[in-house]
Amino acid sequence: MQWTKQSEQIVYSNRWFSVNLADVALPDGRHLDHFLIRLRPVAVATVVNEANEVLLLWRHRFITDSWGWELAAGVVEDGEAIAEAAARELEEETGWRPGPLHHLMSVEPSNGLTDARHHVYWADEGAYVGHPVDDFESDRREWVPLKLVPDMVARGEVPAATMAAALLLLHHLRLGQDTKP
Repeated sequence: MQWTKQSEQIVYSNRWFSVNLADVALPDGRHLDHFLIRLRPVAVATVVNEANEVLLLWRHRFITDSWGWELAAGVVEDGEAIAEAAARELEEETGWRPGPLHHLMSVEPSNGLTDARHHVYWADEGAYVGHPVDDFESDRREWVPLKLVPDMVARGEVPAATMAAALLLLHHLRLGQDTKP
């Protein structure tokens, strides 16, 4: 059962996002007005060191008035490659420059309302280059053992869906048991 967009108009727009109104035709012929938010791609990155610790940020999100662990993330600038944006965000927010980045996953965290795509990368090495430029983005930055991730997610300490999914996948890739013969 496929919905079909007939038209779309911008209601509000700035450099970060636009709020649009679409006329959508349903399979039975009815139409509905559907608001949607168009967003720039988001690049996310972290480092997992030799001790299987992952570099995380402890931060407050005023919108939900909640604290939680996150990975460094931000929007991709015009003309910037997604992996370059991920490396830039990691360095700006943590003070760590990643080694070669590996694509972990790309997800659409709220595809019923937005066209946001989050692209997550990780490196297995990094170099500390100094205090983070964007230190206002988090209360602290810590190396957290990957083995703790499932319990942290279960306790709600990683409230952002993209971050929880990425951390659980990293946990599986680095610590999970291979089930192949």
